[in-house]
Amino acid sequence: MRLDEFVEGLEHDEDAERRRLAEEKSYEITDYIDRVEDRFDDVVTGDSLVGSTSPSIFVGRTGYPDVSTGVLSPVGDEADAADYVTDGNWYQQGYSIDDVFQRRTGLMNSQRRSKVDVEDVWDGFVGAQREVAIADRPVDVEIGLDGRPELDMDVDEIAAPTGPNVDAKSVDLTENPYVPKPVKKTLEDDDWQAQGAMTYLYRRGFDVYDINKILSAGALGQGENRKLVPTRWSITAVDDTIGQYLRGQIRNSPSIDETQVWYNEFMGNRFWIVLSPGQWEFELVEMKAPGSVWNPNTDTGYWMSSASEGYEGRTGYVDETAGAYYASRLGVLEHLVDEDRQAKCIVLREVTDDYWAPVGVWQIRESVRNAFDPDAGRESPAGPETPPELAGEYATAESFHDAIKGLGPRLPVSVADLRRKSDMVAGLQAQLTDF
Repeated sequence: MRLDEFVEGLEHDEDAERRRLAEEKSYEITDYIDRVEDRFDDVVTGDSLVGSTSPSIFVGRTGYPDVSTGVLSPVGDEADAADYVTDGNWYQQGYSIDDVFQRRTGLMNSQRRSKVDVEDVWDGFVGAQREVAIADRPVDVEIGLDGRPELDMDVDEIAAPTGPNVDAKSVDLTENPYVPKPVKKTLEDDDWQAQGAMTYLYRRGFDVYDINKILSAGALGQGENRKLVPTRWSITAVDDTIGQYLRGQIRNSPSIDETQVWYNEFMGNRFWIVLSPGQWEFELVEMKAPGSVWNPNTDTGYWMSSASEGYEGRTGYVDETAGAYYASRLGVLEHLVDEDRQAKCIVLREVTDDYWAPVGVWQIRESVRNAFDPDAGRESPAGPETPPELAGEYATAESFHDAIKGLGPRLPVSVADLRRKSDMVAGLQAQLTDF
């Protein structure tokens, strides 16, 4: 399919698509938090939360190496605890931003402060937390509380938002969790560096969401180096480590033989992915609309950021695009490994003002992953988050230059602005006088 045919009719009815922005949505979230507080009153017995089920954990980063660490558990919805876990299923279910916030604000974080060194800690509060993290399914727990929950949401651009926090005196498991054999193997091998253990688990079918939880609990790496890893850091570390492993898998693969343009959109984010013949290169360019997350001033223009790497990869952390870079790169590399091909790639991410609150980089990871999947249709119980018809298909262009030129009218910034921000597009300008 030609690129002009691919994008024909991809016009957005802004009035029909536009979501209510944060100040409007916040009333729904506030009402939901009030209901969570009412449920909390119903399930608390004295100073204990009896019969709760924990699907995950959370490790903070403030005060490192003395951090806040806790178990996450739904309040009054234990039977559906697995639905509260941040993973790719949220994309398949077509969750809206409001759906995500309702799931996350419904997870109580029973926490206490702890040192990050946990090499031999398998008892007490931290021990119970680590067992929750390595289990293959949500674990039944009884939590001893110290006070009332604080309904103070914490949001950033990498980790999913968190719900009410409450100080915990204790956490006791009321069942023996099942630990998968590959996880047991990584635990028992004290000489295995964390990077090797991560790639081993990935090759054994564990997704990055599972590996992130295990790493965060300090359950990977050489024995003396095992530490609790703040959730925000572990998400990026896993995406980066698995990305480096996948890049190695395509190092000697043949190049793709045509320029391809892929598309997906989700939660007010639009992704154009251009793959072109050549050795591995990668760049992410973000274009954030005024009034969207991280560009709240409606009087300014689009805020742009970018980061890139060549065939040998990067040697330093990405500051401008942070976790979005590693999450989007992972999705591209998984596709190329599946095809046993390599390519140079640019991901153009447009963040519209429909993206009124941050939900975490999982939505970037899943949007890019599913752009390449023709069978990745989404169920949409809430209605608005239906997959675009173009997801899972691609158009061809004569060259990388023609692909960028053809996408120009669809982008919210001019090609000239894109050229000034993008290393890959700027390189084209140096070679092609007719750009």
